[in-house]
Amino acid sequence: MKITYQEEKRIFKLDTAHTSYIIGITDDEGFIGHVYYGAYIRDEDVTYLLRTGERPLVPSVNNRERGAFYDTFPCEYPGNGLGDYRESAVAILDQNGNTAVQPLYTGYRICDGKPEIPGLPATFGTEKECQTLEITAEDAVCGLAFSLYYTVFADVDVITRSVRIRNTGKAPVYLTKVMSAALDMDAEDYQMLTLCGSWARERVAERRPIGHGRQSVGSTRGESSHQEHPFLALVNKHATEDAGSVYGFHFVYSGNFLAQVEKNQYDSLRVVMGIHPQDFKWKLNPNETFCAPEAVLTYSGSGLGTMTRNLHDLYRKHLIRSPYRNQKRPVLINNWEATYFDFDTKKLLAIAREAKRCGIEMLVMDDGWFGRRNNDDCSLGDWTVNEEKLPGGLKHLVDEVNRIGLKFGIWFEPEMISPDSELYRAHPDWAIALPEREPVRSRNQYVLDLSRPEVVDYVYEAVASVLRSANVEYVKWDMNRQLTDLGSVYLGAERQGELLHRYVLAVYELQERLTREFPNLLLENCSGGGARFDPGMLYYSPQIWCSDDTDAVERLRIQEGTAMIYPLSAMGAHVSDCPNHITGRVTPFATRGNVALAGTFGYELDITKISEEERAQIPEQVALYHKYHDLIREGDYYRIASYSVNREYDCWGVVAKDRSEALYTCVQVTARPNVHSRKLRLAGLSPEKRYLVEESGTTAYGDTLMEAGILMPELRGDYASALIHLKEV
Repeated sequence: MKITYQEEKRIFKLDTAHTSYIIGITDDEGFIGHVYYGAYIRDEDVTYLLRTGERPLVPSVNNRERGAFYDTFPCEYPGNGLGDYRESAVAILDQNGNTAVQPLYTGYRICDGKPEIPGLPATFGTEKECQTLEITAEDAVCGLAFSLYYTVFADVDVITRSVRIRNTGKAPVYLTKVMSAALDMDAEDYQMLTLCGSWARERVAERRPIGHGRQSVGSTRGESSHQEHPFLALVNKHATEDAGSVYGFHFVYSGNFLAQVEKNQYDSLRVVMGIHPQDFKWKLNPNETFCAPEAVLTYSGSGLGTMTRNLHDLYRKHLIRSPYRNQKRPVLINNWEATYFDFDTKKLLAIAREAKRCGIEMLVMDDGWFGRRNNDDCSLGDWTVNEEKLPGGLKHLVDEVNRIGLKFGIWFEPEMISPDSELYRAHPDWAIALPEREPVRSRNQYVLDLSRPEVVDYVYEAVASVLRSANVEYVKWDMNRQLTDLGSVYLGAERQGELLHRYVLAVYELQERLTREFPNLLLENCSGGGARFDPGMLYYSPQIWCSDDTDAVERLRIQEGTAMIYPLSAMGAHVSDCPNHITGRVTPFATRGNVALAGTFGYELDITKISEEERAQIPEQVALYHKYHDLIREGDYYRIASYSVNREYDCWGVVAKDRSEALYTCVQVTARPNVHSRKLRLAGLSPEKRYLVEESGTTAYGDTLMEAGILMPELRGDYASALIHLKEV
């Protein structure tokens, strides 16, 4: 790990173990140029890559072509409105109605460790684990000072970027766009890799050619969304899991985002990532500072798999803060698909007793326990226990569940309000709405205006008072609709464009307060499944509900895309009943268990009603979880085969950091007649170590298993699956 500044050449060089990132400052006016990002190089002065010696020259030499200079210079943080027609990283509106802005270099600071970003989730590290460069810049005309932060995490080959903007003038300035990172590079033969989807089919990988013009993914829904994900990668056209160049970009934010690649007339690429500028307008008064969220950058010269493992290690070591980060999570059973709203204390205790007999460790009570909530048409915001369902109240139920020998968890949807609720009748102005327009309902609910401090305080006390009343050890925090009707009676007309970002900041404040008051609470975020599965949420909760679709076959693609950038320990994954409640598909109980093992592992079914044959498999599956979860939580992830590509079978593996143990999961989606066995070339093993294949009792060296391969266990029928466990001998 090393950040150096070559003063004579005005060059910054940021090195990780395998990558280098180089920034150059021009001598004339202090333009901040992006020189290089890629595989580690020894030379510092490669500023010829800025091409300032070619036509057009820098303005001090050829000021008549200043516009052409702006339109070709590779910028670290490009301004707006002065001749660079590519996507800008920042845009403003000043008191005169002007939009032009151009940050120019003023100085720098290098420090060990990493400063926090006020009010925002961000990666962290000690003075020995990371180093930070702060480049300062200013636009003296519009009175703005910029701090560009670069933190080097050498142990995981990651560089993070963030930006702070301070108003040094005497009049307010409106920020209309603030990107967290921009990167200019030659186009070469890269493709754009993104994760797309919808409810129940989130985060499916999609690769596409990069044509001229702008191509992007983003969300304007007030959340990071089911539909698109705050991630993109530039991948070599022929890149595979273990070969080719890959640039990964990930946004640590839970609201509207833009992730964009632009190819210009000179076949250069510009990548930008940040808060989506649509409906964003932030009033920055004199001496105020705006802090942008963090962007994560990683480069791999050895394929997608290395990018994946870099991100996994970053998030496990430097983003997740929960004490559960390095602990097994309790195996839970959630009553949602078992009962929906039709439950009472007696029913929940029956599930708890049977769950305890099978080795399950926690009961989670989902939606329907509060107000008059017998369906999803009412009572959101009224977080008081319905004692008709739960006689004696929550404490009585929790005490009884604890007496059985299970922990207890509970579901909330704190950010929402039902039109049919005591809260809405008392405070209709607490809902986000536009004057003189009929509010848009979704799931028959509105969204609370979390830009209002009194609403934030109400929400927090509503949740915290429930947790204080009983021994609740787990919370599922849900959010089941997007934001519309972007109006707040609290914010003035000049600040309506701040609502979306203030909403996200308030969610972060709520979860920060919750985790501080209840430091041992296991918090799982959820948003109608996976609509807010992002690094921002991971900062507060060590796991996030991956998708409402628990069908084992659908989960293959969902979990493959999710695991491309998130550690397996972050993915909420459960065994559910069949026919599956969403797809109607019937899959073997064993396969449902094997697929769920690749996540946090739990159950989503009525254990009192399933067959004896299936119930008998639960203790076996729980034993597998305890046997393998330390490996799954902490090991390196490898993708062996993809059902999304071959349409027949899926295979992934997790290998211990010391290469002493590995677990591979195979799922045969489509059985084939009259064929010989499939050969799997395993990955991640140590070539010189010898391994015992536990299931067959055979041994082989790692290089044999990776190069010659292993035959997939014989599987009969569609949706059959098997585990392959290797131990060093």
